[in-house]
Amino acid sequence: MMKLEKMDDFFAARVDGYDAHMKRDIEGASGFYAYTASLLPSAAGSRVLDLGCGTGLELEEYFALNPSAFVTGIDLSEAMLNALKAKFPDKKLTLIRASYFDAPLGKSLYDAAVSVESLHHFPAEMKLSLYEKLHTALREKGAFVLTDYFAESEEMEKAYFQNLEALKKEQGLAFDAFYHYDTPLLVKHEMDLLRKAGFGDVRIMKQWGISTYTVLAAA
Repeated sequence: MMKLEKMDDFFAARVDGYDAHMKRDIEGASGFYAYTASLLPSAAGSRVLDLGCGTGLELEEYFALNPSAFVTGIDLSEAMLNALKAKFPDKKLTLIRASYFDAPLGKSLYDAAVSVESLHHFPAEMKLSLYEKLHTALREKGAFVLTDYFAESEEMEKAYFQNLEALKKEQGLAFDAFYHYDTPLLVKHEMDLLRKAGFGDVRIMKQWGISTYTVLAAA
């Protein structure tokens, strides 16, 4: 039986080899970090919010394009944030250790937001609340760039959530805590949530392999 680990513990235990693993083993990673960064604003001093920033693999690409950008990164893992801080000691970074579901995002603060390979761990109702908050945090004409992997069918989407609930029950774990287990939605369902949250123009920009997509949602 797979033993579930709390989200922050999972990433803290793997931070040393995290960058190499993501670049080597994740479908599309050789291209999607750079492509995602290319969709973010290029104007000097742009303000960008990174949800689940981790060690900043997308920010490596973004700072190469826009070194003067102001980036706010939110992540549950202190180890990941420390690695990110060490990677970019000279950049304009504000790092917040928190759940992005709980952290206040403010109103009309950001020119863009981004999330890469993070949101596939959470259910639709939590994402809708987050996306509504995110829509409010973006400035007029701001956009959210989401690169992630998605379920390949409705049956698979349901199975992921059923398996997670069964594992929590078997292991006597809290149902309201974050554990590292993938529960991706269909890309259509993700896009429907973004539209419901208020994003007007939601579209797939690019597909990477079978199940990884870059989605652009304009505020």
